[in-house]
Amino acid sequence: MKTLQSILPSWLKTYAFLYIVFLYLPVIFLPIFSINTSATPKFPLSGFTFKWYGDLTRTPALTDAAWNSLLVGVSASLLSTIFGICAARAITRYRFPGRRSINGLLMAPLVLPEIIVAVSMLLVMLQLGLNLSLITVVFGHVLICIPYSLSVLTSGFEGFDRSLEEASADLGESAFGTFWRVTLPMVSPAIISSLLVSFTISLDEFIMAFFLTGTDATLPVYIWGQLRFAAKLPGVLALGTLLLVGSIVLLMIAEIVRRRASRRTQNMGDLIA
Repeated sequence: MKTLQSILPSWLKTYAFLYIVFLYLPVIFLPIFSINTSATPKFPLSGFTFKWYGDLTRTPALTDAAWNSLLVGVSASLLSTIFGICAARAITRYRFPGRRSINGLLMAPLVLPEIIVAVSMLLVMLQLGLNLSLITVVFGHVLICIPYSLSVLTSGFEGFDRSLEEASADLGESAFGTFWRVTLPMVSPAIISSLLVSFTISLDEFIMAFFLTGTDATLPVYIWGQLRFAAKLPGVLALGTLLLVGSIVLLMIAEIVRRRASRRTQNMGDLIA
């Protein structure tokens, strides 16, 4: 038993290392090949250049797709965060029949096959008589982003000290005023994290956008369309690198905000105690 206990930690470290290498090694090749002078992604590299990045700004279709993704991402992040605030507030503050079941249903898009959800959304939109456009893409992205938003906001609301709301009510503030002036400012780091995470998820979402988009393509759909042409591959690699860097930066900011909020909540709890 002692031998097993001594071997297990080192084995787990090795497994974690191999898993990270398997997961992220292909991603590392993306920025490497994006600065290669050759249009073919292979080793050895034939040279070093940034011309593929410069060509991105001279592509009108890419500019339109980037603008579409920005509109969809901002809209989806705002709507999913608003819905997430309402759901997280109800789940963490009140006790009602079916609370756990409702929470499970809200988190269901995380475990359901995304292509099934996308096809179902497409059928619903067509049955409602809606034309496929960026609006339908926003609806689909909101459905996907709500579970992520809810998980972040639930953590923020659970760490909130309710005695602050009670103090506000004792001072004569209304329920809405307490929520607006006390609760929201205290959970604002979780709200910011929810906005950033939802925007990142929406920016990278392909399957839902592919099924629900009309004539206006988002960046992932545009990239998929360009992959059919070998001459467009270097530009796709450059664009993919920019999206990768942007996603990492946004997630890092969201994590920093979340950790600062957690430390602030813990410090306030220590002061009150």
